[in-house]
Amino acid sequence: MEFSSKLIEKAVNEIAQLPGIGKRSALRLVLHLLKQPKEQTGFLAQALVNMREDIKYCENCNNISDSAVCEICSNKNRNHQLICVVEDIRDVMAIENTGQYRGIYHVLGGKISPIDGVGPSQLKITSLVEKVKLGSVNEVIFALSSTMEGDTTNFYIYKQIADANIVISTIARGIAVGDELEYADEVTLGRSILQRVPFEKSFKNN
Repeated sequence: MEFSSKLIEKAVNEIAQLPGIGKRSALRLVLHLLKQPKEQTGFLAQALVNMREDIKYCENCNNISDSAVCEICSNKNRNHQLICVVEDIRDVMAIENTGQYRGIYHVLGGKISPIDGVGPSQLKITSLVEKVKLGSVNEVIFALSSTMEGDTTNFYIYKQIADANIVISTIARGIAVGDELEYADEVTLGRSILQRVPFEKSFKNN
């Protein structure tokens, strides 16, 4: 792709690094920005800078937050003895959109995947185990995607907390095997949360 401006080329190359954005799509976005008032582009640039500089991770659940403790964890109306274990922020958003869950979350920051070089030590697993051992948790719900990596991560955590006197469950398989949680429709995901099953039963039946 030939560019008449090095400035345009640089902008296109940067935007094209975003997931799902090729160079042609990046070029359309850049040309669109050029047609907008300068202050509009400035608002976008400043919003991105502020996000990178000021974003925080909740010290309780690792969710992305504007403050030290996220709005979910600081909400006294939530059930703080019920923890839903998810891969990342997108899964928190997907479950919250169902309106069916009133507990809190624990964001792992990924899934165990030896092929990708991701092991248990690179995820927020230790802090979850510590929460359970403190005795302030009644139930842990595994809500990772129904993939090999998700199931491996579920089982690893299960082995770490199986001796605790708590309920360990997993979302019902209304989510198709191999599906990513964030792409499930809200009705299906909501039912999967409400109809969760004991985790031990889920892997013995596989």
